[in-house]
Amino acid sequence: MKPRLFQRARRVTFLIALCALPTLGMSQKIPKSPEMPWPTRPVKILVGFPGGSSPDLVARAIAEPLARVLGQPVVVENRPGAAGNIAADLVAKATDNHTIGVMINGNLTIARLLNPKTPYNPATDLAPVSLIGTAPLVLAAPAQAPGANAREFLEAARKAGNQWSYGTPGVGTVGHIGMELLKSRTGMDPVHVPYPGNPQVITAMIGGQIQLSLLPPGLAAVQVHAGKLKAIGVTSTGRSVLVPDLPSLAEAGVPGFQLEIWTAAAAPASMPKPILVRLSAAISEIARTPEMRQKLFQQGWQVAGTSAEGLANRIKADTATLGGVIAARGIKVE
Repeated sequence: MKPRLFQRARRVTFLIALCALPTLGMSQKIPKSPEMPWPTRPVKILVGFPGGSSPDLVARAIAEPLARVLGQPVVVENRPGAAGNIAADLVAKATDNHTIGVMINGNLTIARLLNPKTPYNPATDLAPVSLIGTAPLVLAAPAQAPGANAREFLEAARKAGNQWSYGTPGVGTVGHIGMELLKSRTGMDPVHVPYPGNPQVITAMIGGQIQLSLLPPGLAAVQVHAGKLKAIGVTSTGRSVLVPDLPSLAEAGVPGFQLEIWTAAAAPASMPKPILVRLSAAISEIARTPEMRQKLFQQGWQVAGTSAEGLANRIKADTATLGGVIAARGIKVE
């Protein structure tokens, strides 16, 4: 795949910025409620994946403008492990009213479906704040992978059977469930190898330890530009504005295949409602500013910046969709 694959995506950035909704200025503060003076000390954002991962990049992108809006420092802390569920559990159990999390689909949807022993319940222990960004995944492979196009690569993968392996940032992540769905639609059978996060997945793929993975566009693009990875196709039904030169897997002959990742802000369910309302307003407004739209676009995200209700609706829909794949493929955390 030629390095210019992702170049056209940059041209769309300006158009996206022009479409930004009227938003709160990045330096303007939201007045504190007299009934609930908050925050009174630094706010902590917990991220369940290593530095350099997609959730980490999003959290660090919003931390500075959020600090300006709230009038207190905002500190990002990485607590990787268990596909992000360690950090999610810490957020769920936080009682200081100054701890929130930036999480992925699985942490807010199907954690308990994968493992009934998960120490928190997404439906009752976490409060939606804002859906920040969404993106399809990119099926990626080492630069020397066989096949001149997606169809030829998928055929090679079918022939390889379980001699190939694929990497994910953990059991039950969307990358894991998505690959199992792709296996069911294509007849290929690579073995799952979980890693602490996508940076480690990329390192393993470049080193030849694994043969394929579903990666966020922002992370895949860097390695494709460097000539270290090959982009096979995206998991949207059609081409994505994030990577317009890359065909969808549906175009490559994978019927009815659609998968999307997202990153969102959530808080402990115990957090007082006035604080949740203030946080949701602040984060959704920040996400929709032209500056943040451009920054997140460059990271590989289409900005959503929804209300808490919008995130709650997405959680409900994805729990049903991803839960169906879990049941059909018998996916469980061991």
